[in-house]
Amino acid sequence: MFDSATTALLRAVFEGVCESVSHYEIGARTHVASKILEAATKGEVSSEEHRQVGRDVLSRAPTMWR
Repeated sequence: MFDSATTALLRAVFEGVCESVSHYEIGARTHVASKILEAATKGEVSSEEHRQVGRDVLSRAPTMWR
């Protein structure tokens, strides 16, 4: 698992990426979170890398998720 600083960073990145996604869009938010976590476990460490992963996921998401 991640330390508290990394967890806080990932949470902040997730919230920033999903600021335009309704909290009721659970599927979209879950998908973004899982991809950010996947990137983090593969060794991507910078917040900008994580933001880019999240943005890429949303840009390819089905229209109903945006």
